[in-house]
Amino acid sequence: MSTKARYIMIGGFLGAGKTTTVGRLAKHLSDQGLKVGLITNDQAGGLVDTKLLRGQGYATEEIAGGCFCCRFNTLVDAASKLTNDSKPDVFIAEPVGSCTDLVATVTYPLRRMYGDSFTIAPLSVLVDPIRARRVFGLDDGGTFSTKVAYIFKKQLEEADIIVISKSDLIDDTQREELRAVLTKEFPLAKVVTASPRQETGLDELFASLMTDEQARRNPMAVDYEVYADGEALLGWLNATVTLKSDDEFDANDFLKKLATHVQGRLQPAGVEIAHFKMTFSPDDGIAGELASINLVRSDYVAELGMELDEPTTGGQLIVNLRAEADPTSLMEAVKAGVEATASQFFGLKATLDHEEHFRPGKPTPTHRDG
Repeated sequence: MSTKARYIMIGGFLGAGKTTTVGRLAKHLSDQGLKVGLITNDQAGGLVDTKLLRGQGYATEEIAGGCFCCRFNTLVDAASKLTNDSKPDVFIAEPVGSCTDLVATVTYPLRRMYGDSFTIAPLSVLVDPIRARRVFGLDDGGTFSTKVAYIFKKQLEEADIIVISKSDLIDDTQREELRAVLTKEFPLAKVVTASPRQETGLDELFASLMTDEQARRNPMAVDYEVYADGEALLGWLNATVTLKSDDEFDANDFLKKLATHVQGRLQPAGVEIAHFKMTFSPDDGIAGELASINLVRSDYVAELGMELDEPTTGGQLIVNLRAEADPTSLMEAVKAGVEATASQFFGLKATLDHEEHFRPGKPTPTHRDG
């Protein structure tokens, strides 16, 4: 192993499966005896992703308040802190799901200024196949407006490796049809398929991320006005809620009912959910024990990821919701959902401790090479 640390960035639009893939890669590398440090990123603090990855036992730094490109110095500081604390052999960074232009604003500057410290892996970008088939007109169904789709496509354009994630959700014919479209649209990228949840197709991807080098080519052209408009169409909501009950309750059931209630308020209003995810940490459970749930489209079914084995009397709920909608309407839906869901559990009280809801501001990169 080189004395330089390996820097791996796994991108992709909201709900593409980045956090699951990061967790799988971290375990794969840890099982080989490598020390791994993780860096998560969001427009605001209080991330479900950070909670999930720390819950798996990995040293994780969270960068909030903007994407990596706009918080470049903070990214370097976070890497430095992980180096000081745990001296990782490999850094795995998960950027904001609505962020693009990562090559010119993050990896090229990182290589130029800190090339003595890092080797840079190819940029891999994950894509949800059902979302992608809709964006590229292969299937009907809920999708995003043109300017949000612009970001989605730009993420794929700069990828060295495009990963058709969650490949188990479509059949062989649909998969090959999507692969053909992606190969035609983005000829410079290598297109692979994988299912992070089922842990299939990952070996080839992980091998490339550890051995190949990022392609050296001119950065893509980006219209930052369209990019900013696309981000501004997205509503962002982060909230934490304390749940407390005199009697034990099933937190897994609570998460399912809450997700269904919020979805039921947003879908009839024509809101396209990009990613809705929650974790619950019980006060009376084992350290690191979590329940989690995930919803990646308005017409999809919310799925439990991690589940609690036992009922609980209370704990902390973290809510992250991103959708193409007015953020105030998202907050209203979550508040109403929490209240309605809590009322279905005898003696359960829900207290909103913290909430942020906003639209992301215009991206202003710290550096842009090329």
